[in-house]
Amino acid sequence: MEKNVKLVGTSTYLPGEPIKFDDINNYLGGFPNAPKKIQRWAERIQPMMKEMLGIEYCHYAFNNKTRTFDEDYVSLAVKAAKLALEDAKMEAKDIDLLVYGGAYSHQMPPISTRIQEALEIELCGEFHIHSNCTSVYKALKLAHTMLKTGEYKNALVVSSNVASSCFVPEFYNQEVITKEDIFLRWYLCDGAGAFILSAVDEKTQGFYLENTYTESAGGKKVAAMFNRYPNHYNNPADDYKNGAHHVSQLYLDKMHSSAFEGNNKTIFYNALKRMLELQNIDLSSLSHFVVNMPSKAIRETIMTECIELGVPLDKCYSAIEQIGYTGPPAALVSIDILLKNTTFKNGDLIYSFVMEVSKFLQAGFTIRYIE
Repeated sequence: MEKNVKLVGTSTYLPGEPIKFDDINNYLGGFPNAPKKIQRWAERIQPMMKEMLGIEYCHYAFNNKTRTFDEDYVSLAVKAAKLALEDAKMEAKDIDLLVYGGAYSHQMPPISTRIQEALEIELCGEFHIHSNCTSVYKALKLAHTMLKTGEYKNALVVSSNVASSCFVPEFYNQEVITKEDIFLRWYLCDGAGAFILSAVDEKTQGFYLENTYTESAGGKKVAAMFNRYPNHYNNPADDYKNGAHHVSQLYLDKMHSSAFEGNNKTIFYNALKRMLELQNIDLSSLSHFVVNMPSKAIRETIMTECIELGVPLDKCYSAIEQIGYTGPPAALVSIDILLKNTTFKNGDLIYSFVMEVSKFLQAGFTIRYIE
């Protein structure tokens, strides 16, 4: 008999004090060795990015006084995991499935096992999913599927991000940086979030993960966010010299042809429509539609489109403005903040959806409240 998947704990962990968006350049540091036109552009673009993104504050694991990092991917994830376990009134030993989803996959062994070690979980199933902003959605889908079968009882789904590590000037070969190489500095910040999910036979009061969905629509599209590493280990000195490690994103005007499809709708809209139809999701009880995208301008475009699919504008929700966009953890963070600051009634549906631009990956999940 298929199990129900109950969301029993959520958390958010944001490092450091909130930094005003206007202070990002000063906090992270300038580019004294970059071409003069890049230096001038970085100063000039910041207020324009603020208007487009609509973010007031963000958080960083980077300490600009010491020019070092107070947290890393593992420490952020562990702190978020402990908060979620506390919220669920569980201990780490109760977890038999650990799924980490993130945008970083450089070290060995995988981050999932490092989190397991830090939490002192002697034995569990574990997965590390590296898929940028859809990674946590894929982590949720995997945990959801495995819990429904009864193979596992309690899952920790956790995500973390230290985006600032690739935005500080010390990271770059400043002599070869381009505008595309530093464009994301204003989009992303640092943080972590976690869910605790349990397989249960009967539904009692609480929140339940109902639908999970992932897809990739980038098979015939050019990557819009990327680095230039080769598909094998390479000499780090050569990578630095060539700027292969820089994390780049195309400008919005260059992305337009890929982000919009033949029906003149965004990939987000078309993917959401596919999920609704394939999984027969009824939006009549929709309480909140969480558009997990970093740009306010893009969120507004998407929300206007989605009216046609039965998503009223007043149901759209974002927690990004006051805390910044943490990348993969943002989906967990937004839900955590929403659940802890909102009163729900029986049957209310929460819907979270994302479009990730590196290869136009889409994903979504729904949560329902039962009294």
